[in-house]
Amino acid sequence: MKAIPPLKASIFKVLFSILLILCITSCRKINPIENTLKNQAFAKNDREETEVFFFISTANVSKTIISKSQIAQQKSSDVIVQELSKRIEVQESQLLEAITTMATSKLIVITEINATHKRDLYNLIDANGYDFNSIYLNAMTDAICNQIELLEAISRETNDKEILELVLRFLPQQYRLLRETERIKRQNV
Repeated sequence: MKAIPPLKASIFKVLFSILLILCITSCRKINPIENTLKNQAFAKNDREETEVFFFISTANVSKTIISKSQIAQQKSSDVIVQELSKRIEVQESQLLEAITTMATSKLIVITEINATHKRDLYNLIDANGYDFNSIYLNAMTDAICNQIELLEAISRETNDKEILELVLRFLPQQYRLLRETERIKRQNV
């Protein structure tokens, strides 16, 4: 067996080390095509994030309004407040159904992220008599105003035809409910 001269051995070690370093670094790099596809698949732009926020927020506000309206139908002694709460529940159920259908078609999962409304529900459940109507009407005014703000904001920030049609369909009805709620609130004061 022949021994390799020291000079050739050191050159061989350097070349082998360089080759090893190149192999390791190239293995760590992600394929540029794969990297581009990953970025496109998981990248969300501001418009998409705004729409997701709109769907989730609007659905949560609708669920809150429906719950409070159902409580009002059971607890209120005022027939006018009961009738208003029935109309509000029907309107909000239609809006919630439209939002849920549209979100599902866009592969958006609506989750309940607003747990603060539960405290409001307990306050409403604990209220009685004249206080109940006042608390309910104030809560409805606030909730409907929040929903109107959501509808107006998404109409300014998106160009999605379906969402704009939804806004055109429900925004006038929300304003009508708000005016009626405020009118009844003034009468009960």
